[in-house]
Amino acid sequence: MKLRHTMLGLLATAAILPSAVSAQTVLRLAENQPDSNPVTVAMYRFAELVKEYTAGEVEVQVFAGAQLGQEPETIEQAQAGIVDFTRVNSVGLANVVPTMGAFTLPYVFADWDHKYRVLDGDIGAEVLEDLADVGLKGFAYMDAGSRSFYTVEGKPIASIDDLKGMKIRVQPAPISIRMMELLGAVPTPMNYGEVYSALQTGVIDGAENDFVSYETSAHYEVAPNYVIDAHLSPPALLLMNKARFDGLPPEQQEAITKAAVESAMFEREIMREANEAARTTVVDGGAVVNEIDNAPFQAAVQPIYEEFPDLTPLLDRIAAEK
Repeated sequence: MKLRHTMLGLLATAAILPSAVSAQTVLRLAENQPDSNPVTVAMYRFAELVKEYTAGEVEVQVFAGAQLGQEPETIEQAQAGIVDFTRVNSVGLANVVPTMGAFTLPYVFADWDHKYRVLDGDIGAEVLEDLADVGLKGFAYMDAGSRSFYTVEGKPIASIDDLKGMKIRVQPAPISIRMMELLGAVPTPMNYGEVYSALQTGVIDGAENDFVSYETSAHYEVAPNYVIDAHLSPPALLLMNKARFDGLPPEQQEAITKAAVESAMFEREIMREANEAARTTVVDGGAVVNEIDNAPFQAAVQPIYEEFPDLTPLLDRIAAEK
């Protein structure tokens, strides 16, 4: 009789457990950067805020370090609903949402204030709305730093002429590829995770990124020449599968949106601080950092604006915000 009561108790417990588990919504977030990167730190912050604002009803699991793939793959996964969220750079996203390309053109933003006046205003909001057409929901823009060039030992860049013929890794996006062609380099698209070994083995001569990614990826170990030209300042952003978002109760939608905005504002600040700290770290680690007059670079890439006529209305509005 005692055994029977024990078995009945276990069965009753088992019957309760599934409903308890199903009461919590678990969402997966793909992040290609390592834990130390500010965008990843911000994604963990986002997960904490979602849990707080939903009183534990929603759990966001962050898979950092490209566990679920690099950005091109995770964008597709988010569209298909294989993952619920992904944090990506706008450069790769422009392949899917063309209007996002306006933010990824070289030297499009005059400075930090101009950039966020555009992104936090009507222009940024309208581009986020375009994500719905490809099954995605976008939240507030984050900072991905300003991208500059870095090259392997023996191939420093002292002028635009030094870029000629160099094989430079770019993100696999038409604007990035065309920009590099106009600068005289040989654009070499590849996923982020392949860059270290490509630099180390001589497959490429250089790459381009901000100080944080340059440091956290350890690219400075194999490409110690960094030259600041700040050719790109594309934002990053958090994406969600739109159908998944729309299927959540309104109060959970509101909580996720609030958490996303707050974590984006948090990320902007820690990214600025992290870029300053990363610059010191790479110099201490043996990298040589030089400033350069980027006027010749800006002049060389001017034709790119005419080659994307569909973006002209947006670009005119961005320029008007300066």
